[in-house]
Amino acid sequence: MRMRPTLSWTPTADLPPGTTDPRPVVDALRTGGVLVLSGAGLSTESGIPDYRGEGGSLSRHTPMTYQDFVGGPQARRRYWARSHLGWRTFGRARPNAGHRAVAAFGRHGLLGGVVTQNVDGLHQVAGSEGTVELHGSLDRVVCLSCGTLSPRRELARRLEEANPGFAPVAATINPDGDADLTDEQVGDFRVVPCTVCGGILKPDVVFFGESVPAPRVEHCRGLVRAATSLLVLGSSLTVMSGLRFVRQAAQEGKPVLIVNRDPTRGDVHALTRIALPLGPTLTTVADRLGIPLDDGTAARADH
Repeated sequence: MRMRPTLSWTPTADLPPGTTDPRPVVDALRTGGVLVLSGAGLSTESGIPDYRGEGGSLSRHTPMTYQDFVGGPQARRRYWARSHLGWRTFGRARPNAGHRAVAAFGRHGLLGGVVTQNVDGLHQVAGSEGTVELHGSLDRVVCLSCGTLSPRRELARRLEEANPGFAPVAATINPDGDADLTDEQVGDFRVVPCTVCGGILKPDVVFFGESVPAPRVEHCRGLVRAATSLLVLGSSLTVMSGLRFVRQAAQEGKPVLIVNRDPTRGDVHALTRIALPLGPTLTTVADRLGIPLDDGTAARADH
């Protein structure tokens, strides 16, 4: 029997309560060397829903797993039909105040790095240089046979040509860029192969049930070791890919600060959890530090 990946976590009664005081974050950033770990909650104000917050997509949507994707052509047809439609909206998303605040902290030399669990590329669009994409990015596609990487916009063009008139109305768009479509809406959607070897194409992201590449994990562990503190933004820390860095920081005696409206699996390791919306909170933090945010017009040519 195939094991499904961990998608949910139930808070226990002994978790410390959240606060509404952002001063610990202000103090940590004044010290400098802060490592940011961001999750889907940071992008909700850009119109991309999260997985587990109020109205989160996991209440109605089970993400595609790696095992399902490689298991048969019908699963891939369903995935690419939904993802192709979702990309039209997902690819137009723009950074919000939270992304711009993180970029501003970096420009002012307050950060030791940014690690994101998101696959939307919005940190980079906002101007955060050197962002580590823990789970990859939807704007790249990889061939599972020859390993060739190609831009998502190129695949989108090929899928448009292979499926003229494909324009179903999706119920919603999910954090992984997947649109909610029925089997009837997916229909006989045509999937295109790798142009180099004819192999199976997959978005260059880590699916549920797939492991983050070991070198990437070790790089992030090195960032934790070099940091003075860890600032978690908008992540429930349900899955181990992010939680392990919180545990590492705590074991190394480094303060862990979390900004997330709901309890997280990392709260037991945190100095504080600030239970406030991310955009306004990080804007307030930037204001207290005397750091202006940009006007939000930064854009990346391939996004």
